[in-house]
Amino acid sequence: MDSPARPQAPLLSVIVPLYNEAATVLPTLGRLLAVPVPKQVIVVDDGSTDGSGDLVRDFASEHPEVEVLSHETNRGKGAAIKSAIPHLRGRYTIIQDADLEYDPREFPKLLEAARQHGARVVYGSRILGGRLISYRRYYWGGRLVSLVASILYGQRISDESTCYKLFETSLLRALPLGEERFGFCAEATALVRRLGHRILEVPIAYNPRSMEEGKKIRWIDGLRALWVLLKYRFARVRPKAPSAAATPSRLDGSGREGQAQWPRKGTGN
Repeated sequence: MDSPARPQAPLLSVIVPLYNEAATVLPTLGRLLAVPVPKQVIVVDDGSTDGSGDLVRDFASEHPEVEVLSHETNRGKGAAIKSAIPHLRGRYTIIQDADLEYDPREFPKLLEAARQHGARVVYGSRILGGRLISYRRYYWGGRLVSLVASILYGQRISDESTCYKLFETSLLRALPLGEERFGFCAEATALVRRLGHRILEVPIAYNPRSMEEGKKIRWIDGLRALWVLLKYRFARVRPKAPSAAATPSRLDGSGREGQAQWPRKGTGN
């Protein structure tokens, strides 16, 4: 008698932290699902009060590649990412905001860069992509944080605060993450560098939105990022002990364990 089939692992897991994005979350998910990459999408409803969570749960009921986790109260972007990590099944993981500022059609570009260079971490740089500017204070604040990260951690990083951070999932699991809010970006950068991994950057497109359209990050988050970068530069850092990945839940068409497939060239922007 044959042994039970093992489920297929997708190439990419996508974490979507969600807080009050009712106007943009469904278009974001539509763009995600249209990208021709084998993927798992985990939306973490971080205590939304505008009906965003209900919209996503209805959407997920018709799209089995979308999974939904929920926080009873708003805890922050970092907390949402940490809640998703035990459920990741992909070889790689990327973060996707739900506000349409970032275009998922860039995913194949980041994955191809990881494959070609054997990189465990790839950042999508808005600076290298000729980013547009919504507010100059955020642009220059981001450049300052990137400069400080570059000096402290011995590698030039053009866009430390980018949302598009692609990690080999095993590495992401090993990061001893503690930040609950936007400090996640600086913390992940600091921990990756302290553990000896180089960050590869590739240019990406960016469509910034205004405060009136719902932009949430504030100047205090920039100060927090600087503090986190300084803290980890001098702190003792050890990777977390490996833990078992969540059990995959879907099979390939043959009923046998499948192998994650790289996207074909030409599918990205």
